[in-house]
Amino acid sequence: MEITVQWVRTSWTKQSRGGEAATRRNAAPVGFTVPHVPPSVAHVVRMHERDGFDPYDSQEDLRKVDVQLRETDGRLRVLPRVQPLFAIPPRPRRPPAVRLAPGQWVRWQLNYRFSSAAGIRGWTYWLDTFNIAYGPVSDDVFLSTPTVFIDERGPLR
Repeated sequence: MEITVQWVRTSWTKQSRGGEAATRRNAAPVGFTVPHVPPSVAHVVRMHERDGFDPYDSQEDLRKVDVQLRETDGRLRVLPRVQPLFAIPPRPRRPPAVRLAPGQWVRWQLNYRFSSAAGIRGWTYWLDTFNIAYGPVSDDVFLSTPTVFIDERGPLR
């Protein structure tokens, strides 16, 4: 069965935590039109504060994307990995994996806060959005409302 994976990562610093910069960051899309890629490849979109949150498209081998995908009994089991372990917020209890039927898709969001090694440079923040569809879908599937939405974002202070 066909699996379509889109991984969107938005990253910023404390300069985009409030005001006009935060408004731009919060307006950044979490889903994009999917280009035609081989089945073993994920569509990856990166948006950085330093670029004004303009999207940058690339492709990544599906095995390098931080999500577990397993087909069983006509369904796709989806569970993003939480990495790195030293990031905040802690996630002692995670939602269970999602099992998608053909034609369904999930949007799963996780956020992180990191400090520099000595804490000198301040904080860096990430928002990872995984859009994953099971079965044949249109190129604009991730512009619509997901079948399942998992919001695993936590307080970042």
